[in-house]
Amino acid sequence: MKDMEASFASGTCVAAVLPREDRHVSWPSGHEGQGTFLNVFASCTAPLAGGPCFGIVMDNNLAKFCIGAIVRHRLYPFRGVIVDVDPEFDNTEEWYESIPAELRPHKDQPFYHLLAENSDSYYTAYVSQQNLVLDGENGPVGHPDLEDLFDGMEGERYTLRREACN
Repeated sequence: MKDMEASFASGTCVAAVLPREDRHVSWPSGHEGQGTFLNVFASCTAPLAGGPCFGIVMDNNLAKFCIGAIVRHRLYPFRGVIVDVDPEFDNTEEWYESIPAELRPHKDQPFYHLLAENSDSYYTAYVSQQNLVLDGENGPVGHPDLEDLFDGMEGERYTLRREACN
C-alpha cells in the first residue's frame, strides 16, 4: 500500500487519503488535481485545521461525522472525539462476534475510531456510524490524548493540529 497522502490548500488540510488504484475522484471545486483514493474529503461545514472540513466519501457511503467531532454512543454511556474513520468495518471477526447479535451493526457503513470517556475512564473505541450521535453541545471531552492531535475547540468540535494531517 502506498503512503498516506495529504494535501494542503490555502492553509487548510484538504485531505488525508488512502490510495486505491481503482478509484478516480475529482477534487472539490477550487482544489487542484485528481487522484485515485479510497477516502476523499468532500464538502462538510465543520472546520478542520482552521478551514472547512471536507466530509469523507467512502465508496457509496458518506461519513456523517468529521475528524474532531464530539459524539456519544446512542446505546451506551460514553462519548468521545472522532480521530479516524474507516469506510466500512475493519476490525477482527472476534471483536465483531463479541457484540450481541441483536445489537450487531451492519459492516457496510463507516466505522469511527474515538478517543472516548465514560464516568470511570478514558480509552479508545471503535463504533459504527448508526450508533453515534453528535454531542458537542455537552462541552469538551476530557481524554488526555486529545492535546496530541488537536489544537483545541472551535464551536462544538475540535480542530486538528496541522502536523496531525497525514
